[in-house]
Amino acid sequence: MPRASSRNRHLVPDLLAPGLDLVFCGTAPSPASFKARAYYANPGNAFWPTLFAVGLTPERFAPSRYPELLTLGIGLTDLNKTEYGSDHELSAGAMDPASLRAKLRRFRPAAIAFTSKNAAALGLAITAPAYGRQPEAIEGAVAFVLASPSGRARSFWTIEPWRQAAAFVAERRSLRERAA
Repeated sequence: MPRASSRNRHLVPDLLAPGLDLVFCGTAPSPASFKARAYYANPGNAFWPTLFAVGLTPERFAPSRYPELLTLGIGLTDLNKTEYGSDHELSAGAMDPASLRAKLRRFRPAAIAFTSKNAAALGLAITAPAYGRQPEAIEGAVAFVLASPSGRARSFWTIEPWRQAAAFVAERRSLRERAA
């Protein structure tokens, strides 16, 4: 049974702003993230170490520092903003790809990176997404499918698609610096 909260529509608030280089999108917060009110807060989750390892952050951030990602041109959201738990515990009806598309139209990030194949399948409306850069954009944003950083998905882990997304961001940053 999915766990929901009636106190706050968004269990962990979106971290979005116009023109970001990259927005990460998961399915929903884990129980640890809900409790901490911070993205990817489970100690076994590889999200924060991976951001540092691929060069998206200058140091390894603690989950509580997630708002600082905006200064790096990075945002965060989830497909399900009203429940928390593992994917198999979440209500299909609470997944909201239409809301994600509206956010992409409103904020116009250069890219979106889904942090699991399940999130990508729901967000892109495709049945079997492959890891890496996708052939089709979504609402003008280049789409990436990343291996899940969850400790429960460790047997499927590969850092390569994360490196692809980081290379995309590095290229955008380099182009901006050259133009300045």
